Amino acid sequence: MKIRLAVVLTLLSVSAGALIAQGGIRPGRWETSMQMEMAGSPVQMPPMKTTRCVTPAEAKDPSSLQADPAGGRGGKSDCKVSDQKMSGSTISWKVTCSSPQAMTGTGEMTFADDSYTGTMKMNMAQGAMSMKMEGKRLGDCTN
Repeated sequence: MKIRLAVVLTLLSVSAGALIAQGGIRPGRWETSMQMEMAGSPVQMPPMKTTRCVTPAEAKDPSSLQADPAGGRGGKSDCKVSDQKMSGSTISWKVTCSSPQAMTGTGEMTFADDSYTGTMKMNMAQGAMSMKMEGKRLGDCTN
């Protein structure tokens, strides 16, 4: 489960970084939420929420917001994002990974003024997984 979570977080950060690069993000304090669901699992995982300050420098360089591609676990990930399409404030993409485990998936995110929503659907040997994501700007950062 930990490897799956690390890969999912990597996919999310790559995808969000691509979206931010296309649509921009305002500096400030952001709350993000992600909820995963595994097909056939009797237990639903609770949403994972984080809050962080996005500085003006990070907003200008979205790649700085991406998580460690190895998922912070010392492993290597080779996930590749392809077929990015931007339509209005919505971006869609495909992703393929072969390491640390093979998976393919699709995703879509839509930005509003100070928020975003999105979904990702992934297929891997353990089964299908879907993820709902959302974020909202809470205001300015406080030091």
